[in-house]
Amino acid sequence: MSAAQGDAREASFAFVAPLVALAMGHMLSNAVRTLPAIAADLLGRDLAVTAEGLASLTGTYHFAFAAAQIPIGVALDRFGVRKVALTLLAIIVGGSVLAAFAQGPLSFVLGQVVLGIGCGGMLICPMTLAAKLLSPARFGLWSGLIQALGNVGMLMSASPLALLIEADGWRAGYWACAAFGGLVIALVALIVHDRPVGTPDRTLAGDAREVVRLVFSRALIGLVVLAFASFAVVIGVRGLWGGPWLMEVKGLPRVAAGNVLLIATLALAIGPALWGVLDRRIGRRRALLAFGHLAAAGCLMLTALGGALPPAWDAVTLFAFGLLVSVQPLTFALTRAAVPPEQTGKALAAVNLSFFLGAAVLQAASGAVVHATSIAGGLVFFAVAVAVCTLAFLALTRR
Repeated sequence: MSAAQGDAREASFAFVAPLVALAMGHMLSNAVRTLPAIAADLLGRDLAVTAEGLASLTGTYHFAFAAAQIPIGVALDRFGVRKVALTLLAIIVGGSVLAAFAQGPLSFVLGQVVLGIGCGGMLICPMTLAAKLLSPARFGLWSGLIQALGNVGMLMSASPLALLIEADGWRAGYWACAAFGGLVIALVALIVHDRPVGTPDRTLAGDAREVVRLVFSRALIGLVVLAFASFAVVIGVRGLWGGPWLMEVKGLPRVAAGNVLLIATLALAIGPALWGVLDRRIGRRRALLAFGHLAAAGCLMLTALGGALPPAWDAVTLFAFGLLVSVQPLTFALTRAAVPPEQTGKALAAVNLSFFLGAAVLQAASGAVVHATSIAGGLVFFAVAVAVCTLAFLALTRR
């Protein structure tokens, strides 16, 4: 091997390895946020809450996640990705331990709040580093790859965690997440190095106001509206109602339900990379985002209408749903292209704020919908929400 080839391999490792290490943090956050879906019945029994009550309890995770976006966005531009990621990963480990020790609704909520704060930057940390290293054109592909790797965390909370929970209970799932978090901390500490790009003459309050201003800016408002329902529909299905739908409505045992969710989650793992490649080849990100979200809403509607059909129907419709809704990383690509480099962290945080504020609001609302109607009604609610927000996105971004 020539010296030039060796230098190229070393440069490639130096570029890819930090992004992979940081994306493993996003993988961890996906595991802890979707774990309740496969353990909903056990959590409800041990915490003495109904399914609707559990939706409210887990919704606090998303409220905490959303609340953390402004300080995280400011911190990323001021202090750099490495310091922020290490701090947040330590918080996730602590939150996993708190959740594992929870004895009732209040202690479980405390764990969810701590987890929400820690997980708040696990996606935008690798996204911010990629935005620093890549051109806007290449960022579209890499944002999909980062999301794809992160979504492997949902695979962890499907069949593997279903087996662990079946054998040792839901607390073992949180202990496993804490152990994995320790591994990611070690990798980030060893591999990730960067420098902040923010301007030191700005005050913290000024930076915080800038994040809020970006949320309502003309450049980002359409993306913010789309983001409000985009992740909510994923977490509503994969993180909460997917398990009860398959176990209570379809009558599947826990591991079989986990296997169906595993099929759907495979789509969430491979879909972002496929959309990233498609974006790289044909562009037209706005059209791709609209098509993917509207078609995903249609697939979720088909799932809800198939209550009397065999579980194979759910496997197909949920796989298609996951593949289509995986277009959502292109929102980050459009965000990256809309702002200068020194605003990258704050702009990504502004859109991520909407992702998880929407998840918190719509998940809590879905509990009321399910209580008034059925789990199928909750799935329809999410489908309608994502369709409405997609149409609003098209209207707000019309030239």
